[in-house]
Amino acid sequence: MPPVIFAHRGSSGTYAEHTRAAYLQALADGVDGLECDVHLSRDGQLVCIHDTTLDRTTSGSGDVADRTLAELRTLDVSAWKGVSIPSDYGTVEDQFLTLADLLVLLRRSGRPLRLAIELKHPSPFGLRLEEALIAFLMDEGWDPESSRLGNLEISFMSFNPDSMRQLAESAPHHMLCQLVADVEPQDVRDALRFGSIAEGALITVLQRALKEGEELIDRHEVGIAGPGVEYVREHPERVRRWISEGMRVRVWTVNTVEDALFLAGLGVQEMTSDYPARILLALGNGQ
Repeated sequence: MPPVIFAHRGSSGTYAEHTRAAYLQALADGVDGLECDVHLSRDGQLVCIHDTTLDRTTSGSGDVADRTLAELRTLDVSAWKGVSIPSDYGTVEDQFLTLADLLVLLRRSGRPLRLAIELKHPSPFGLRLEEALIAFLMDEGWDPESSRLGNLEISFMSFNPDSMRQLAESAPHHMLCQLVADVEPQDVRDALRFGSIAEGALITVLQRALKEGEELIDRHEVGIAGPGVEYVREHPERVRRWISEGMRVRVWTVNTVEDALFLAGLGVQEMTSDYPARILLALGNGQ
């Protein structure tokens, strides 16, 4: 079977990430699944945004956690991309999404889909983020045993091993994805552009998370390994071992045909891409 393809923050190579347009385009692209990141707003609402701050992808500034949902909805989250939005994908004012908004879009698709939800850390709310997500999904009718919600199969992802342990109390093992990436100095500096944590502290957090995350995967305490493309190229034998041991491997962010073919050759079962239509076509499972 060809690999399962997830749209990374929607078809975010085409439209601004996490917007209504990006997710509607992903559905039009024929993806198998969609990925989103979630943070909590000041009033405890689950919102779809990657960074801890607003500066990179919105018309606002400051921390996401300092704004209420009503305040976040006033922000322009698409102009930074410099791409016009088709009228059938909504207006500029329609582009900001909560997780509840995203579920509405996906339920309306009328076909089975996979939804991968990444919980972003460090979070000022700590593991209350996980608690809020599980409570929200339960209210929506999520079945913890199958991890299904209507036409959606839901998996959970995080770089934070503590997040995985917390989620394991409610979600099935086979739907937990431990994300891993080698700690690179430039990545740390880039992260600091969008957060307030000190560089040394962030490096320590990332190194600890990597070591513990690899251990969770090696001990099969999660059902899905989530390495980045660069990690796979640096550690191909480790990834092959995970696959041979029955671990599902979901690689991010796969944006080139070369990477997709390399990963498929290794036996990687799932890939996440900003350009899902391109990857679907390259692997022979496009429309």
